[in-house]
Amino acid sequence: MYPVCLNIAKRLSVVVGGGSVAERKIRGILAAHGQVRIVSPVLTAALQVLAEQERVEWRHKMYSADDLDGAYLVFAATNNPAVQEAVCEDARAAGVLLNVADAPELCDFQTPSVVRRGDLTLSVATNGRSPAVAAMVRRRLERGFGDEYGLLTALVARLHEQILRQANSDADKKILFQKILCDDIVDWLRERQWERIQQHLESVLGRPVGHDLESLIKENP
Repeated sequence: MYPVCLNIAKRLSVVVGGGSVAERKIRGILAAHGQVRIVSPVLTAALQVLAEQERVEWRHKMYSADDLDGAYLVFAATNNPAVQEAVCEDARAAGVLLNVADAPELCDFQTPSVVRRGDLTLSVATNGRSPAVAAMVRRRLERGFGDEYGLLTALVARLHEQILRQANSDADKKILFQKILCDDIVDWLRERQWERIQQHLESVLGRPVGHDLESLIKENP
């Protein structure tokens, strides 16, 4: 498997199945601002709510090949082997990337366990060999990487243009980023030591930063 972050915003993912596995897939797609079409005669209570809120399209029926029309990604998430096989055949014929629940050997891609801290995404995958191991590692990441890492990502993104203007070369840019990302800055963000962070940034950059650092909290709740 080749790890990649895929932009699915405003693109259609078709999920065949309406159970708990499908629900997990759909929540991940919606979190990435993707569009969802569910094909299933029944849904979990939570998916029914999403359908009633029109956050997803629900085709209240058994699967047929034309349900994949316009799909960017396809997820086969039923407990019916015949339906799973049909979805696989149709997705391959259409040239659409496919994920098959509990069948890693049939998948074109895997959906990893994910920890999100603002724009920072940490993911864990085991090539489908052990979701339980991936979940365990994700829980460790959740404990080790708190919201301060989302703030750090947002802070450095704010400074990016200023650093590009100030650096005379790629080597200078690398040195500035390394100096900004000192060992203490994560602790300062965790403890909301804005004045200390401001002093550090101005020391590294040699000029006022010109940003309201506390507004990072509002932008990255």
